Amino acid sequence: MDESTLQLCEELLGYHFNDSGLLALSLTHASVAPTRVQSNERMEFLGDAVLGLVICHHLYDRHGSLTEGTMTKIKSTVVSRQTCAEIANNTGISELLYLGKGIVREGIPQSMAAGVLESVIGAVYLDGGVEPCRRFILRTMQPYIDEALANEHQSNFKSLLQQYAQRQWGSTPEYHLLDEKGPDHSRCFEIGVSIGGKHFPTAWGMNKKEAEQEAARLALEHLGILPTTPDEP
Repeated sequence: MDESTLQLCEELLGYHFNDSGLLALSLTHASVAPTRVQSNERMEFLGDAVLGLVICHHLYDRHGSLTEGTMTKIKSTVVSRQTCAEIANNTGISELLYLGKGIVREGIPQSMAAGVLESVIGAVYLDGGVEPCRRFILRTMQPYIDEALANEHQSNFKSLLQQYAQRQWGSTPEYHLLDEKGPDHSRCFEIGVSIGGKHFPTAWGMNKKEAEQEAARLALEHLGILPTTPDEP
């Protein structure tokens, strides 16, 4: 394998290998390897486990309020084939995969792009342990973690309020559009929520769904279900 390819991959990973043979193997697809054992498939298997460990440890360590079920859902989203393929493509790592002549590089399958990301993570782990893996994984996957956390919180506020309202009052929250402002391409919406005629603080959002979620959150704070968010300084 070309030395410049290995150097470029090291730059993309932010890690210098002591054993460049490990990196070369991680970039060798089964289509060009003498045998499958001499391809990157075994490293892909290992890298998948390391990736899962790093994400699980991060969620456990940094988000102590998450339940096991919520952490499982977020982890599944973050380490999905789609996410791994996006990162492999966005970083350029997928372009460094050593392929057989019969495979067209343009538009390689999602599974192949995801696989090379996992295999290089496996190679980094074998060469330098979990810490350089953690740095690379969190550097590239933090936006996906943040998005998954935000989606989980948003989906939970309305659900949590509905469960509480039905349990306490046998009633369902009702959401009302109270106002909207701004040009058509950038409108903001004000939503209010009421339960059995009791009204709670209103909320604004860039779309109705976002405003409803925020209104539900404010109602949960008002009811003492959630701690009150401090005002911005």
